[in-house]
Amino acid sequence: MDLRQLRHLVALADYRSFVRAAEAINLSQPAFSRSIQTLERDLDCALVERSSREFRLTGQGQLVLQHARRLLAGSQALHNELMQFNGLTGGELHFGCGPYPAQLLVPEALAEFISAHPAIRTRFDQGDWEQLAVWLKEQQIEFLVADARYFTGDPQYQVQLLSPRRGRFFCRAGHPLARAGDLPLRALLDYPVVGTRIPPMIRKILADVMGEADFETRVECAQFDAIRRVVMRSDAVGIATMEALSELARKGEISLLTFTDIPRDDPGLQLHYGVVSRAGHTLTPAAQAMVQAIVTVDRRLLAMEVLSRAPVCWPTPPQI
Repeated sequence: MDLRQLRHLVALADYRSFVRAAEAINLSQPAFSRSIQTLERDLDCALVERSSREFRLTGQGQLVLQHARRLLAGSQALHNELMQFNGLTGGELHFGCGPYPAQLLVPEALAEFISAHPAIRTRFDQGDWEQLAVWLKEQQIEFLVADARYFTGDPQYQVQLLSPRRGRFFCRAGHPLARAGDLPLRALLDYPVVGTRIPPMIRKILADVMGEADFETRVECAQFDAIRRVVMRSDAVGIATMEALSELARKGEISLLTFTDIPRDDPGLQLHYGVVSRAGHTLTPAAQAMVQAIVTVDRRLLAMEVLSRAPVCWPTPPQI
């Protein structure tokens, strides 16, 4: 067994086809098949269900796949750390990001990071907190940026909290609710709500306000751009962070909805951003630099929000 064979197994699991996997890694299909067969012989087990018409790994194949991802991630981490030992002059950085940090916080921080360290090959993958947790566990990413409440208190994770973000409901500018002024939350019952997976604690607060058993989005999506497009082309109501909506609201493309029965600054209704990594594992120098960039931008965005919400104080005219 060697790392090359493990990479082939991971490619096979990702593409679910011998032909597509072989093409993806630029290897002939017969050579690729021989590599998988050699791995099966060396491990003395079948990795693929060859009797099934659909591609499926065996139970042993699933087990080997989990370890293969970890071994490959460990190999890459070692390579990165050695390359970055004397400075950030090479290597790779992979991290994960929730849909709302991906709108402003992470791109701003990434711009600063690549300006300071242009030689680092960087990739961030976007997903909901459950998918991000899987990628982090499998060591496909070094850290993630998302709502940290799912990870705080779990000894498997190390959490560095960032500034909380306010959430808002929004609709297109010509929506019937846009002209209604202050509303009760139950007004949403007449319209589909579109958003990412809502944290259970926020769902409970909203459900209690509405007097319902639960509060769920009618359409769930992990990509904010898709949510925005659905809202702009229908009577759906979206839910997102104020940070993601501020520019659209400023341009007049959307209307921010205000509900009389929702406490505006209730901490329970805010997203608690955080940088999450695996406990007991030191981040590579590139990851540490990226986290520092995220923290710096987070503080700057918070300062800008505080200034935007501060009342305007006009100078007292001089006495004549």
